[in-house]
Amino acid sequence: MSTSSGTTPGDKYRSYLDGEEEKNTKWRFGAAPNYDVVNKLFEEGGTKCKNLVKSWEMELFHKASLVDFKTLDPNKAKTTNLGRNSHQAWGRVQPAPADLLAKEVSGYDPDEDTAESSHKAFITTFPRGFALEVLQVYSGPPVIVYKFRHWGFMEGPFKGHTPTGEMVEFYGMAIFELDEHSKIVKVEFFYDRGELLGGLLKGATSDVSKTEIPSTSSCPFLKNTG
Repeated sequence: MSTSSGTTPGDKYRSYLDGEEEKNTKWRFGAAPNYDVVNKLFEEGGTKCKNLVKSWEMELFHKASLVDFKTLDPNKAKTTNLGRNSHQAWGRVQPAPADLLAKEVSGYDPDEDTAESSHKAFITTFPRGFALEVLQVYSGPPVIVYKFRHWGFMEGPFKGHTPTGEMVEFYGMAIFELDEHSKIVKVEFFYDRGELLGGLLKGATSDVSKTEIPSTSSCPFLKNTG
């Protein structure tokens, strides 16, 4: 729905609103619609959601104590990861995406490895970083639903597998629930961990031929995430 009438030069979300090819168009309400106000509202809402997601991940990786987190309420926050069906206390969550790894495949055990050890493993494997890209925000607060992409170049070893220098990436969906103070109280992730493991375990190792990559995706939104 448009917000007003008038010309809308260069609307970046909608084609065929202006220009030479539209000079003879008969508009229903007398002139081309103007979406400036709607676009601004959409962009501001999307930017706020993306900023919250990126701020949360920054805190998860780099802040040592939950009491210093500004994005969530540590007394109420829970997380659920695909393949691990029960809720966890937030303090047991390892920095994403290290907690996605299956211990029977990679030697990583989320019940024993610490946040520090998993963080060290990933900064060693991805010395230039393992970027988070928010591809699409589907709904805004108090329930934020978004599609993400994690990616980086494997330029360091991982669990005995030699670096390949190739890009490693995986896609997923996430749901953040916020309270009345705009603090995160629940996070759910949906992904196929085989996307990540396939790249991490690609490098040569004596046991690589015996390794199988699990695929645990059951989220219907992940059927076509490329």
